[in-house]
Amino acid sequence: MNSVTALVVLAALLGSALIAGVFFAFSSFIMKALARLPSPEGIAAMQSINVVVLNRSFLGTFIGTALVSVLIAVLSVVGWGTPAAAWNLAGALLYFFGTFLVTAWGNVPLNDRLEAVSAPEPAATGVWELYLDRWTMFNTIRTIAAIAAVLMFTIGLTQSSG
Repeated sequence: MNSVTALVVLAALLGSALIAGVFFAFSSFIMKALARLPSPEGIAAMQSINVVVLNRSFLGTFIGTALVSVLIAVLSVVGWGTPAAAWNLAGALLYFFGTFLVTAWGNVPLNDRLEAVSAPEPAATGVWELYLDRWTMFNTIRTIAAIAAVLMFTIGLTQSSG
């Protein structure tokens, strides 16, 4: 693996690790804390989080890592047969499919549905209860995928330097 590819993989490793940490925090304690609040308060807090998360630092890291993962997938296929190629491809696929697309197809539609309810309305409680279970399930999947991507990228980097 040349030094440019190694730097790209390192960037994906760091981005995956940052995103894994954020998602881990949500599955580990943030969603549990929100679930302990009365439904209108938990809904309002999560609605606020879903607005505030749309910022340069988070989206730049989250989307940037997805884009870098696509580049790594291409570089891995082109450089197939090198010791790191399979590991890097695995990391790229784990991040892109297991983290990025799970977010787009799982978490974001749930966020949109939660945004459409008014927190104080009694019907919102049913939406919130379903949201807590499903959103956390999808979040745990994307957390595991991001952690696995970090592992794959780390092994890929060690294979290329060995």
